[in-house]
Amino acid sequence: MENKLFIGNLSWGLKDDDLKEAFGQAGTVLSATIMSDRATGRSRGFGFVEMETAEEAQAAIEMWHGKELDGRELNVNVARPREER
Repeated sequence: MENKLFIGNLSWGLKDDDLKEAFGQAGTVLSATIMSDRATGRSRGFGFVEMETAEEAQAAIEMWHGKELDGRELNVNVARPREER
């Protein structure tokens, strides 16, 4: 789980491939997904990136947390397990 990152404050126009390309600068990206609203299909402003190793995930945090991507300052953290409702 230490190699899966939560990415917050994403630009509404950003696509999965844009996220994968940006985080690929820090290492090998296994997956990049921007969460979208089920009803409208519009971005919810956050997503997840899975890096190949925990070291690459840490490098991505250092590279992107607080930095600007497509006009928005990103919030990048290690993803936490989903809590039961």
